[in-house]
Amino acid sequence: MANAEFKKLRSDLAARRRKLKTIFWTVGVLLLLAVLAYVLISWSSWRNRDLPGQLIPDQGREHVGPGHAHTYNSNPPTSGWHSPQVAEWGVYKEELNDENLIHNLEHGGIWISYKPDISEEVRKKLESFYDKYGRKIIVEPRAKNDADIALVAWNRLDKFSVAEYSDERVDKFIRAYRNKGPEFVP
Repeated sequence: MANAEFKKLRSDLAARRRKLKTIFWTVGVLLLLAVLAYVLISWSSWRNRDLPGQLIPDQGREHVGPGHAHTYNSNPPTSGWHSPQVAEWGVYKEELNDENLIHNLEHGGIWISYKPDISEEVRKKLESFYDKYGRKIIVEPRAKNDADIALVAWNRLDKFSVAEYSDERVDKFIRAYRNKGPEFVP
């Protein structure tokens, strides 16, 4: 009988060891996952620190034809319904169609729009960014702007008055978001 009790005791101890080992590994894996989640969240926050402009919720990438009724969640729009046609990169004296420019944003472009009545001096400064960066920049007047100047990238917007203008502000926005659209087109 003592031998049977001894075997049962050994069996119980082995079962307890397996149970403790399972608990130990489960807690260890959960702690590791928690640390990994913390690191990823911290890295994402760190990576997005000091990025210029405001993050605008994504409205999708649906191509639509002319006359399609839709509204955007920002002015100028940063994503959403757009034309299957892109606009040529460059400086424009006439206002372009928002739907075409959104497609340019999708390809990683930067859209610089300004109210038509800003000074010639500021307009020329804005236009100089096309000369500096070339492709992936569009500069145009836009009467619908609700601020003097708007810098637009996919899901990013920075609006400000002429009094708040600086070359550094525009340059920082372009460097942060050019070629960062959801569709990379070299």
